[in-house]
Amino acid sequence: MNTQELSNNTITQLYEKALSLLKKLIITPSFSKSEDKTATIIEDFFKSHEIPTNRSMNNIWAYNKYYDASKPTILLNSHHDTVKPNTGYTLDPFEPIEKDGKLYGLGSNDAGGPLVSLICAFLYFYEKENLNYNIIMTATAEEEISGVNGVESIYKELGKIDFAIVGEPTEMNLAIAEKGLLVLDCEASGTSSHAAHPNDDNAILNAVKDIHWFTQYQFDKVSPILGEVKMTPTIINSGSQHNVVPNSCSFTVDVRTNELYSNEEVYNLIQENVNSKVTARSLRLNSSSIPMDHPYVKAGLAIGRTYYGSPTSSDQAVLPCPSLKMGPGLSTRSHSSDEFIYLDEIKEAIQIHISILTQIL
Repeated sequence: MNTQELSNNTITQLYEKALSLLKKLIITPSFSKSEDKTATIIEDFFKSHEIPTNRSMNNIWAYNKYYDASKPTILLNSHHDTVKPNTGYTLDPFEPIEKDGKLYGLGSNDAGGPLVSLICAFLYFYEKENLNYNIIMTATAEEEISGVNGVESIYKELGKIDFAIVGEPTEMNLAIAEKGLLVLDCEASGTSSHAAHPNDDNAILNAVKDIHWFTQYQFDKVSPILGEVKMTPTIINSGSQHNVVPNSCSFTVDVRTNELYSNEEVYNLIQENVNSKVTARSLRLNSSSIPMDHPYVKAGLAIGRTYYGSPTSSDQAVLPCPSLKMGPGLSTRSHSSDEFIYLDEIKEAIQIHISILTQIL
């Protein structure tokens, strides 16, 4: 099936449901760790369509009607938490405003539009029999803070997952790989002394040597999709007064890993090459990917979608199965002032999700 073969009436009905649900989500504040009210809204949406749901904390999930544990399973996942609105907003972030073909509101683009598009695609397939795959829909929490009480906390309860589609703004193209995230807190040591006297053990200069290594080192394995591992010093702190050489200098390094290295491998290599004490905040947010010859990827390319590697992180980082990122909207609109999504993007997303899934289901 292609998008043209889908009934316009069916798509319009699903789009109207998606838009109505998205507006309810925008109206309701859902900052990370405080998503209980939007979880209930999503729960009620499924109940209104007579779809049984499961809930753990602020995570909601549902299985297709004819779920069969002997079949492979597709996970459709997106998040309903948002960041806090920034000070640049000129519109009410909690008022869904339709204007010039756009829907404004906090979370409209990241990831409300992707979420409701996946939910309505799930709705389309929910009652269909004899599918090749099961489908599980999860609407999860704490994605914006990489929290442990989101999709990661319920993954083992879902049953075996063969691959996942993570709803994020990708302009409905296939982000077949995503960089991992490793945040390092580093501390260079030195010897305190009066600044007027010679001192070859200045903690700041010791830190600079290691920072230079971080900016110059090149990892051997370069991904054809994600490129090289990128290490960026982002914070530095040292000293208390002008005439004292400090004995400590702390700095932070943001590391974006490709799919050819685990975070642990990168962390171990860094420790071998710098003199500073290096502490990783977490090793769990690894790079993720799905093979180019995966049936879903091939089906997406067959209807004209493109593929790319994403530099930003998402729930993919904590999913241990093959996964890709896909959804309506534009990544650069995320977390921006007066966030919006085009209405046509939502409608098109529902069509495209259904068309690609139909090819493999």
